[in-house]
Amino acid sequence: MAKGMFARMADILRSNINEALDRAEEPEKLIRQMIREMEEAVNKATASVGTAVANQKRLERQHDEGAARCEEWQRRAERAVEAGEDDLARRALERRAVLQQAAADLKPALEESRRTAEQLREQLRELKGKLEEARTRQGTLMARHRAAEARKRLVQSMHGLGDDAFSSFERFEQRVENTEAEAEAHAEVADDLGEVERRVRDMDRTAAVEDELRALKDRLLREREQASGSS
Repeated sequence: MAKGMFARMADILRSNINEALDRAEEPEKLIRQMIREMEEAVNKATASVGTAVANQKRLERQHDEGAARCEEWQRRAERAVEAGEDDLARRALERRAVLQQAAADLKPALEESRRTAEQLREQLRELKGKLEEARTRQGTLMARHRAAEARKRLVQSMHGLGDDAFSSFERFEQRVENTEAEAEAHAEVADDLGEVERRVRDMDRTAAVEDELRALKDRLLREREQASGSS
């Protein structure tokens, strides 16, 4: 009886734990629910212990009443013998024998009842101890869960930033660097083109001066020749 009852209770507790693991989306709520169900299991076990103790006391009362009646019939038999009533003494002794047999038949049940009640008391004490331990650990477990959830969210957010924001920032930085490099290249090309244009302009000016110088020399030479011819 005791083992069967507490085995069922253990199955209930294991089932609660498995359900909590399977429905881990709301662990804090489930932990509180588990505590409530464990409290209900303890209450049921307490009621069962009360029933076992009541049964033990009932058997003890029956045993005590039977023993008292045996003594009473023993005294009746003695009085009948003293009165010379052997038939009455004989019937009194027969009645006492029936009661003694009933007491003997009751004794194993009484001893089993005592053992069962004591086992249930001990197991109930253990169960209450486990419930108190669960209550004590409830706060710690919930705090650990909150801390673990916070760490998980942090890791997930960091992982998300690494994949998105950080990568986007690096791509933007690379684009800026590329733009800067293109600007520097365009500036260098522009500088080169400016130098070329400046040299071309210098060459054009030099050529123009040379042309003017030759034209001047030619004109002066012609004027001198004309002057010589006239003289």
